[in-house]
Amino acid sequence: MSIFSRTDTRTATATTAVNPELAALTGDYTIDPAHSTIGFTARHAMVTNVKGSFQDFTGTLRLDGTDPSRSTASLDVVMDSIETGNADRDGHLKSADFFKTDEFPAMTFRSTGVEALGGDDYRITGDLTILGTTRPLAIDLEFNGAAKDPFGNERVGFEGKAEILRSEWGLTWNAALETGGVLVSDKIRLNFDISAIRNA
Repeated sequence: MSIFSRTDTRTATATTAVNPELAALTGDYTIDPAHSTIGFTARHAMVTNVKGSFQDFTGTLRLDGTDPSRSTASLDVVMDSIETGNADRDGHLKSADFFKTDEFPAMTFRSTGVEALGGDDYRITGDLTILGTTRPLAIDLEFNGAAKDPFGNERVGFEGKAEILRSEWGLTWNAALETGGVLVSDKIRLNFDISAIRNA
């Protein structure tokens, strides 16, 4: 089931019927961090991938089941909660070489638009702020469905992915390798697994 209906332009009329199941999902939601993941992948030493995630974040969604362009998303990430499975690497990422978490404690995303791509696929665009620098970001999303959990919470789920060049946000630290190339890739893959609960 797609969260947003997509009109066939060959048969569109002035009045388009709205799927009541989709319209019923319209509302405000809060991201559930206990069942969501915000992760990233970076190439290390040109030969392998290092994965990490953020353990502390909050976010909200405003879903419009009849018009995707009126949907919105907001996300705030505590940068000091970064975790890669290695304490020394986590400390380096928090330092002045990378995220400067003492000076810039949060990373934020504020949506500016949503586009239906067909089926369960959508693209959300917005402003990503890291180190005080704000640049546009497009996230491709797949809607995973809606359900009521055993505790009565109405949930929706999404998977998302995006790619950024970290240098565009001022994350330029690196080290050259003797064999050529650099220690940390400029391109970073972002991954989102989101479960959100409808507000009472």
